[in-house]
Amino acid sequence: MPTVSVKRDLLFEALGQAYTDEEFDALCFEFGLELDEVTSEKDIISREQGDGKAEGASDVILYKIDVPANRYDLLCLEGLARGLQVFKARIEAPRYTRVGPPNGDMQKLIITKETAQVRPHAVAAVLRNIKFTKDRYDSFIELQEKLHQNICRKRALVAIGTHDLDTVAGPFTYTAKPPSEIKFRPLNQSKKYTASEIMDLYRTDSHLRHYLHIIENKPVYPVIYDSNGIVLSMPPIINGEHSKITLHTRNVFIECTATDRTKAKIVLDVIVTMFSEYCEKPFTVEAAQVIYPNEETCIYPEMGYRKEILSADFINKHVGVNETPESIAKLLSRMYLKSKVIGNGEQIEIEIPPTRADVIHPCDIVEDAAIAYGYNNIKMTVPKAYTVANQFSLNKLAELLRQDMAAGGFTEALTFALCSQDDIAGKLGKDISETKAVHIANPKTAEFQVARTTLLSGLLKTIAANRKMPLPLKLFEISDVVLKDPSNDVGARNSRCLCAVYYNKNPGFEVIHGMLDRVMQLLELKPDKENGYYIQAVEDSTFFPGRCAEIFAKGQSIGKLGVLHPDVITKFELTMPCSALEIDIEPFL
Repeated sequence: MPTVSVKRDLLFEALGQAYTDEEFDALCFEFGLELDEVTSEKDIISREQGDGKAEGASDVILYKIDVPANRYDLLCLEGLARGLQVFKARIEAPRYTRVGPPNGDMQKLIITKETAQVRPHAVAAVLRNIKFTKDRYDSFIELQEKLHQNICRKRALVAIGTHDLDTVAGPFTYTAKPPSEIKFRPLNQSKKYTASEIMDLYRTDSHLRHYLHIIENKPVYPVIYDSNGIVLSMPPIINGEHSKITLHTRNVFIECTATDRTKAKIVLDVIVTMFSEYCEKPFTVEAAQVIYPNEETCIYPEMGYRKEILSADFINKHVGVNETPESIAKLLSRMYLKSKVIGNGEQIEIEIPPTRADVIHPCDIVEDAAIAYGYNNIKMTVPKAYTVANQFSLNKLAELLRQDMAAGGFTEALTFALCSQDDIAGKLGKDISETKAVHIANPKTAEFQVARTTLLSGLLKTIAANRKMPLPLKLFEISDVVLKDPSNDVGARNSRCLCAVYYNKNPGFEVIHGMLDRVMQLLELKPDKENGYYIQAVEDSTFFPGRCAEIFAKGQSIGKLGVLHPDVITKFELTMPCSALEIDIEPFL
């Protein structure tokens, strides 16, 4: 959950009432939030860096409040205060309005086709005649950072740029150019740099270095120019110094570049709805026109209101209460969802504002009704229906096999479900394309690139880490592997497998074969081609030539056993022969 730090006195001023810490903690709980900590800047520095570093730091009391990850409207003081005011029924939820420019000439952001290689989408809006104070300005900047870390996924999906509109001139052009062709003065810098120099400049910056990887390997970098060729920003890295907003800024041009247009629209809606409060005409936002390369024209921000209709019975049933439709409508209105009773008096029309992008399903509305009612006020009742729980059959089978594998002298291991491509392919003498592996789109390390397709590599790595232990080493694991499966709705499926490995001075194939016979005995299968199980010689690059067999049962191949190939043993940094068995246990359910 994101944590929002707000100055206590500023928050109380916005709420129009002072609270004790205990009273405010209770209010947060009622609203579905949590007061995590009461502290100050001085206390934080003292705790993290020592008392010496804390000298001169502010003693202003800060409230650190945990908010739900999908409540983007609560990530700043403005949204938090407004939400609590509506919740306590002190004010009505404001109506946000999109308006045209005073002179009738709408600001334009033109997107060129070159951006398709990096960040193809952009949205824009204008906050006209806004008044900043130091605290409002700080809150404005902090909201952008919170959004960047949250819905924007550290700027990978969306990057926000805010500019002093009076220092630049539209129409604006969003394009992409080779790094050597981009040159401007970055924010808070004294001279101009090329895009390549900017990347080098911020490589050691504690804040911006985390975003460089997003575009540094791209052939072109995104950049926004005004009509005079002045650079506004190079998203998602840095804005230009020329259009920097200050406390004296009166008109703010906001642009959001993105790889996901839906996320960009949500981010823009959140920013403008939160800070339009400080415009000359509160809660009004000036529209901007965005023109795509295919000549599609869009007007932003959308700030759309939509309506849902639910029955009172539906909400009562799912919350576990018995409230009248009028009462439920009042509860939902307290949660920023303006509601009224319609039709025959049993239906409730709920208006979802642009600030509530988290409401995507009727269940989200039911949850808000429950929060407003108060979870502690819901009476505990005995369910009218009852069920008898049973252990999941696959887990039950796996548990029974675990007990007998352990009784056979094998030690259970539990290995990572993610591994490197080399672990399931190269080291086992296979090509990665043969493995049906599910690949991770953005792996953080080379150790976790794919979901495992076999348990064998994990057990061999475990043996390698414990090869100084007394011999023989007899390990087993019963866990899931993941395989691509086009017939499945998600394109992949889990399969529960059993793998056993014997590591000693001699291969010990008879030990592994004996364990296979024992497992089949437990599964009440006899060695018989017709109605039981049997093994058949087969060649496999993972195993020693002539020392591998395929296992058949229930009329299908269920796995293999054999002596591992010396190359496989060497690649896993082992020095002694090893036998292995791996079977799929799901056919035995």
